[in-house]
Amino acid sequence: MKVSLKALRVNANMNQKKASKLIGITSKTLQNWESGATFPNGAQLIKLCRIYECSLNDIFLPDSLAKS
Repeated sequence: MKVSLKALRVNANMNQKKASKLIGITSKTLQNWESGATFPNGAQLIKLCRIYECSLNDIFLPDSLAKS
């Protein structure tokens, strides 16, 4: 089952400030990812998977990104 970035963060018991610090981005950037305004690049997705303890297959991304 695919899960949103926000759900993964919440399931990891993290707020946006803590998660963004671990990823090395601003809280605003994480907010944009979670709202779908912008999306993480490949390296950032790998960091997300490590921090949230999930696989790339678990993350819900729009079809246009998932195919690239």
